[in-house]
Amino acid sequence: MLSRVADTLYWLSRYIERAENNARMLDVNLQLTLDATLLNRYTQQHWESIIYSLEDTKLFLEIHPTITEQTVVDFVAFERKNPNSIYSCLCVARENARSVRELISSEMFEQLNRMYLDFRSGEAQRLFRSSSYQFFKWALQGCHLFQGIADATMTHDEGWDFLQLGKFLERADRTSRILDIKYHILLPKEEQVGGTVDTVQWFAVLNSCSAAQPYRRQFHGEIAPWTIAEFLIKAASFPRSIRFCVGSLDHSLHNITGVERRDFHYKVEAERLSGKLLADLSYVTIDDVFQTGLHQYLDGIQFRLGEINQAIYEEFCEWLD
Repeated sequence: MLSRVADTLYWLSRYIERAENNARMLDVNLQLTLDATLLNRYTQQHWESIIYSLEDTKLFLEIHPTITEQTVVDFVAFERKNPNSIYSCLCVARENARSVRELISSEMFEQLNRMYLDFRSGEAQRLFRSSSYQFFKWALQGCHLFQGIADATMTHDEGWDFLQLGKFLERADRTSRILDIKYHILLPKEEQVGGTVDTVQWFAVLNSCSAAQPYRRQFHGEIAPWTIAEFLIKAASFPRSIRFCVGSLDHSLHNITGVERRDFHYKVEAERLSGKLLADLSYVTIDDVFQTGLHQYLDGIQFRLGEINQAIYEEFCEWLD
């Protein structure tokens, strides 16, 4: 496979996943602010946390003087100057899909093109003004539909594996950032751990990762920071946990290189890095994590995911420069 094609498929998938994650975070935050009796003055922290988690604070403040519900939603959903807004992600994803149309199914392109045209025509904005709930439901279902169509209609070959690489690396990074921001920023200093506001915020973290129902089934309704952190970091069968995502991208890397996933075999640096991270995630305990410091541990995860991303680029895409 040409390096240009591999790079295009990889980033196509990352941008679709990024758009879906942004839509979910905004939706959860808007639903959370409806409970004003519980959150009261803490609503501002929730909107700030979204901008911090996306690492777009500098650009945001260049466009908007203050962080409010309206400015954050506009920036993350519709702002064309923001390369990570839902609209911008869909634009770049569509352009990538257009350049590799011979490798993806026509149904995949048509679904992505429909979402792009709805933004381009203003239909998405009109839907948001009439019902924010329906807008985010539409955006989430549209991204899920694209991924489902890809699963059902695209040949599961090298191109498919590059799509999986992009999706799961982006997803692991996003889960780590959502968890990190809650723990490091959101807890009000005067609020006791386990208090009402703290519980609401941690439940919002679960919803931001589509993890509320799977978590409840495993922990039977208990809302505790350490069990939520353990679930989002280590759950082997939950598709948005960091461990599951790293295992999936490691699997795709081995499919691309043809090296079997046994006896610590690897062919390229990205495989070595992903295998090492997967082993660490598999054997670390939540006590180890909190002894290190949750923020420090998650910061290390994000750094290592960045290393894997760079290694994928150097092995498969570097000639593009």
